[in-house]
Amino acid sequence: CALVAALITLSFGGAVGLMFLMLGCALPQYNQYWPLFVLFFYILSPIPYCIARRLVDDTDATSNACKELAIFLTTGIVVSAFGLPIVFARAELIYWGACALVLTGNTVIFATILGFFLVFGSNDDFSWQQW
Repeated sequence: CALVAALITLSFGGAVGLMFLMLGCALPQYNQYWPLFVLFFYILSPIPYCIARRLVDDTDATSNACKELAIFLTTGIVVSAFGLPIVFARAELIYWGACALVLTGNTVIFATILGFFLVFGSNDDFSWQQW
């Protein structure tokens, strides 16, 4: 029952994050859809860590280069997702208000992705790896 509540909470967080992203694009005073390119970063961000979890045995207590590379790549993707709207605003492709809404959406979405991995990332009977 706790996992269902966590899943509902994470779904709500994802919906709120996407709402901020869409508000930054579709409000009449902004009306520019360039910030939707951050959707690619939302899709790409969990991929390196998922691949590393498949390749790495978690019984090793020492630091693992494959897992650290995956975390490094994921960090680069997340930083790029925050940098892209700022670059768009500096280039005057979008307004700064739209940039703030997109950055708020990025924060909520990436917190939701992190929460998903924290809740469903363990190797128990109900794990995201089974999906």
